[in-house]
Amino acid sequence: MKLRDVVQNIRAEVLYGEELLDSIDIECAYGADLMSDVLAFARPGSLLLTGLTNIQIVRTAQMLDLPAVVFVRGKKPQEAAVKLASQIKMPVLLCQMSMFETCGLLFAKGILPCHIPDRGV
Repeated sequence: MKLRDVVQNIRAEVLYGEELLDSIDIECAYGADLMSDVLAFARPGSLLLTGLTNIQIVRTAQMLDLPAVVFVRGKKPQEAAVKLASQIKMPVLLCQMSMFETCGLLFAKGILPCHIPDRGV
C-alpha cells in the first residue's frame, strides 16, 4: 500500500513529506511507545506508529531504516523532530485516533504486523 493510501485510511494530517507519499510502499507496521520495543521488534521498511514525540523517535526510525512515522492520539511531535525528519526526507504524519484504532484500521486494509518470535509463553 502506498503511504498516501495509509494517510487516507487513517485520516492523517501530513506534517512533512506530502511529495513523498506516492513513492513509499508500506507492507508492515509496528506500534509502540517504548523505544526499547521499537529497537527490538520493528523491522526495516515498517511504518512506525507511536505516541512518543521527541527527536529520538525520528533518529531511531532513521537508524532502523523505517520510511515514515505516524504520531497517534493527536500527539504533536516536537519541532526538532519534524525538522530532523524533513532533513532526512522522512514523512511525518499526525493521526487523531488511538494506537489501537490506527493499527486495527491498517491491519484491516492489509498492512501486516512485525511479528514477535514465538517464545513458548
